[in-house]
Amino acid sequence: MSVNFDERSGVVPCVTPWGRWYQTMEEVFIEVDVTPGTSARDIKCELGSRQIGLGIKGRPVLQGKLYDSTIVDEGTWTLEDKKMIRIVLTKTNREAGNCWPSLLEDQYAADPWVQDQMQKKLTLERFQRENPGFDFSGADISGNYGGGGPDFSNLGR
Repeated sequence: MSVNFDERSGVVPCVTPWGRWYQTMEEVFIEVDVTPGTSARDIKCELGSRQIGLGIKGRPVLQGKLYDSTIVDEGTWTLEDKKMIRIVLTKTNREAGNCWPSLLEDQYAADPWVQDQMQKKLTLERFQRENPGFDFSGADISGNYGGGGPDFSNLGR
């Protein structure tokens, strides 16, 4: 069941030289800014379970080993308005605690504040799924994600 969590609750992007990436419990989204007018035939994109390769007009843009594994058959890329490539990867490990700290094993790490915000979004997403009738619109998740759980004490006020 895919929930459009990012549209309801906003996304926490990790900005990179080529664009940005963000995640939900189930998916990793990569948005690569390209020169306006780029055509699909200019793009070469290879998605493996732990590898990604993206080139535009023969120039490598993004290449390396993903932080964690993905489901190869569910990975897709699209060219939107001839100015942005969107890659969607489905995580193999979809538990709520599986917040990727970086896109690749050795590159594009989220800074500590962005990482904390990403983890909060994933935690809220998990609680929304576990409690579908509950209104989390006023939720303020706080806590250290190194071990302790979130604090929902302000709900219902």
